[in-house]
Amino acid sequence: MTYAQQMIDTYPKSITMDRTLIADTIDSLMTCSQACTACADACLSEDTVAELVRCIRTNLDCADQCDITARILSRHTGYDSNLTRSALEACAQACASCAHECERHTHHHHCQVCAEACRHCEQACRQLLSAMS
Repeated sequence: MTYAQQMIDTYPKSITMDRTLIADTIDSLMTCSQACTACADACLSEDTVAELVRCIRTNLDCADQCDITARILSRHTGYDSNLTRSALEACAQACASCAHECERHTHHHHCQVCAEACRHCEQACRQLLSAMS
């Protein structure tokens, strides 16, 4: 059991969504954020860094959006479904954009790993969005 799951399980009131699905999404978001941050850092170390500027920017934007979304999903008091939905939609788009950009750099292993984490996170966001409908 992850810490996200443990923390959600300790929430004393009812939650309108599946707690395990929320925790799994938070875990995917945090994993993606870390992968994007590490990928941006690895890109900065490449000899061809000038060719990776867009990738670095996309990595950092995605990492930030994942962090924001994970934080929103971690709070349940005064829940706002519209804000949660908007954050998840923005995050799914950020993940899709980052994965697409990283997939252009298949010769960099860090980009391959990042793209995979982004696709997984995009899917997790969309799954939770679907469950909210």
